[in-house]
Amino acid sequence: MSEGEKPMTLTVLGCGTLGIAILSGILNSISSINASSSSPSASGTATPAAERENTSLPPQVPSRFVACVTRDASAKRVKTALSDHMSSLTILRHQNLKGVQEADVILLGCKPKNLKDGILRESGMLEALQGKLLISILAGTSVQSIEAQIYGSALPAGKDPVTEGRCRIVRVMPNTASLIRSSMTVIADSNPPLSSSQAALVAWLLSRIGRVVNLPPYMMDSATALCGSGPAFFALILEAMADGAVAMGLPRADAQMMAAQTMKGTAEMVLNGQHPALLREQVCTPGGCTAGGLQVLEDGGVRASVATCVRTASAVATRLGRGEEGVNGPR
Repeated sequence: MSEGEKPMTLTVLGCGTLGIAILSGILNSISSINASSSSPSASGTATPAAERENTSLPPQVPSRFVACVTRDASAKRVKTALSDHMSSLTILRHQNLKGVQEADVILLGCKPKNLKDGILRESGMLEALQGKLLISILAGTSVQSIEAQIYGSALPAGKDPVTEGRCRIVRVMPNTASLIRSSMTVIADSNPPLSSSQAALVAWLLSRIGRVVNLPPYMMDSATALCGSGPAFFALILEAMADGAVAMGLPRADAQMMAAQTMKGTAEMVLNGQHPALLREQVCTPGGCTAGGLQVLEDGGVRASVATCVRTASAVATRLGRGEEGVNGPR
């Protein structure tokens, strides 16, 4: 931040599990940058932040943070999880408007139902959002749905939000691995495009917590199912593999660690360019134990069940975004 420049504030509106994870990733990253800035490199000079992080810094990044919650228990959770960063973090309870008024950038992290209940329709909220950047992590909720909640019938159809000074809304989908800066975050393309400084800020913030990919808006519900819900699906598979090993005599702690490391190593090989099918074939010796195990999975319809799981989660995300309830009833 240059001399005389106003500090940038990021407010998390609805700071639940994912909001805490994202804040933690960003705050830890900024702490690492600040610590490295004061450490000389081998040449005796400080290494520039952009070089250290292997990415371009936007013109300005947040230095102050606000977490908005509704319950005392939620406030305690935030304080406990982010206790190392309280000097730059303020926790507000039942003060959403104040949090937005103080913000330059807002991360909308409430449940989709809370949007329908009017979290953005509070008196004074429209004015507080004017000209600001709002990053939404709401599952199944389009930019148009959020704009409708903010502006209602006053939303001019087809006009450029930039020329009108309206709030710019960006839809993104991170996951809970944000907590360890290993998220897979999807950013929906904006129309009209964000300014270069806004796009750089969004990319920088989200790349602090893992990998980032940009996709068209119509793909976001599928991305939500794959990346947002994916950790739960992978955890179930990991747990099942550990259960099988425990049944055959391995200690539970060892089995869980071994299954997790095996899954991590396999994922890293795929990320390094190995196709999953080729990797599977390399491990599968004719007539061997792997072939026998794979046959059980295929006979049990695991491949089809996992694919259907992602398709169903995608459809549920779409229905949640419409404000529907009870969407996981019998099919």
